[in-house]
Amino acid sequence: MSKIVVIDPGHGGKDPGACANGLKEKDIVLKISKYAKSYLENGYEGVKVYLTRSTDVFLELSERAKFANAKKANLFVSNHINAGGGTGFESYVYTTINGGTTEKMRSAIHNEVMNVFEGFRDRGKKKENLAVVRETDMPATLLEHLFIDTKKDADFLKSDANLKAIAKAEAKGIAKALGLKTKSKPSKPSTDKDKSFYKVQTGAFASKENAEKSAKELERKGYKTYIVKE
Repeated sequence: MSKIVVIDPGHGGKDPGACANGLKEKDIVLKISKYAKSYLENGYEGVKVYLTRSTDVFLELSERAKFANAKKANLFVSNHINAGGGTGFESYVYTTINGGTTEKMRSAIHNEVMNVFEGFRDRGKKKENLAVVRETDMPATLLEHLFIDTKKDADFLKSDANLKAIAKAEAKGIAKALGLKTKSKPSKPSTDKDKSFYKVQTGAFASKENAEKSAKELERKGYKTYIVKE
C-alpha cells in the first residue's frame, strides 16, 4: 500500500508571507513544494503526494491540517521561508513531541535539507505550538528555508537550480523517513540478442549466364555471392 505524503506550501493568495529582496515567500515555497512532489513520485516507489495548494490561493491553517487528516497522510511537511534578519535553516515539530516517530522523521528531512545549505547556519531542530503541526493527526514538521530579508539567503533562493536542490533533498529526506525505495532504472537493451542481418542485392538477370558472370566478378573483388532463382 502506498505511503501518503501531504506537502504544504505556506501562505498564498492574499497572504504573501514574508517579502524582501524582490521575493515573496508564497511563491518560493510553492516552487519548492511542486519540485519535491515531482522528485518523490518520479524517483520513489509506493508513494502518493498531495499539495495543500498547487496555485496561488489562500487557505486557513486549519484547512491545511484538515486536508492532510482527510487524506489519512503518513507524513505532513509544511514549507516556509524565514524572516527577521537572521540566516540559515531550521525545522519545527509540535511542543509535546519528545522523540518517537515524528522526531525521527523530522530529523531525516532536516539532515538531508541541511546538506544543501552549505555555508549557512544550522539553526537546529526546534519545537513550537504551530497550528499545522498541532492539528494534524500524523507526524508533521514545518521547515524554514533561510531568511528572505537577509541578502545572502535571498540570493540563494533566487536561483531555480537551488530551489530544485532543496526540493530534491526534501524528497530524499521524506523517502528516508518513510522507508521508500528508489525506482529501478530501465535496463539497457542487450547488444548480444536479437541481432539483425541485412542483405544487399546487386542485380537481377533474366539470363543465368549473365548472373554467373556478375557473381564471378564480385568474387574476384572478395565478396561472397549467392545466386537465387525466383
